[in-house]
Amino acid sequence: MEAFERLMHGTPEITDGAVTVVNICTEAGVSRASYCRSPVAKAIKEILEAPQTRRPEPDELRAEVARLRKDERALRREHATALRELLDTVSTYANQIQVLALRNAELEEDNRRLRHQLEEAAGTVVVLPTRR
Repeated sequence: MEAFERLMHGTPEITDGAVTVVNICTEAGVSRASYCRSPVAKAIKEILEAPQTRRPEPDELRAEVARLRKDERALRREHATALRELLDTVSTYANQIQVLALRNAELEEDNRRLRHQLEEAAGTVVVLPTRR
């Protein structure tokens, strides 16, 4: 009977929570044959056949599924937004790296040219006196 009550209250320990004979047996840890021979089976059948018996699964489970799907969509949107921002940042960094690499190449070329000029004019370099 405890297994049935857990299912009716929406707090199953083992099964998916649907109020079925298979789930009642699984929650109780008994075979279907043992369940069917027990006096509890008749009482549970009467409870379930009563029109005022509230079954938790259809409406509550549908609402839970809808809520979870909505949450999943929101998380996917957040993830997509974060991913777009990261890709934009990576693109910006890649552009900056390219600009810096080109500027570095220019400076290396200037340095090479100036060293070459210095080698060519080895004897014509005059040190200027420092001012005091």
